[in-house]
Amino acid sequence: MSLEKILAIGGKPGLFKLIAQTRGGFVAESLVDKKRLSVSVHQNVSILSEIAIYTLEEEVPLREVFKNIKEKENGEIASVKPKDGKDKLEEYFFDVLPNYDEDRVYASDIKKVVQWYNLLQQHDLLGALEEETKNIEVSEEEE
Repeated sequence: MSLEKILAIGGKPGLFKLIAQTRGGFVAESLVDKKRLSVSVHQNVSILSEIAIYTLEEEVPLREVFKNIKEKENGEIASVKPKDGKDKLEEYFFDVLPNYDEDRVYASDIKKVVQWYNLLQQHDLLGALEEETKNIEVSEEEE
């Protein structure tokens, strides 16, 4: 499953899988507890494939950050805990994305990225990153 079907919903913990569209929004299923919920178009929803992390030069897509974490951790759960201190989270993120913009990427953002990575890893959804990256590279070459 690609990151285009994985959502972060404002005010709701964890990540959600897009199940179906409805007239006034869509139905999503929690990756944490498999509960389904109806989400209106008025709620703050982010598709993981559309999220990027600020660096000093450009914005790096979240899929690239996840890929870097996966390489660093050899496909395992992140070695840093989301509840670790700000300094430890930032030190870890510098290993993953050395040129991230410290002024615009907060410890709370790093915490979310680590939580999301761990959740995707637990549900075997990181394999899709490789395919997604290949597809994007091919479509960029065709342009």
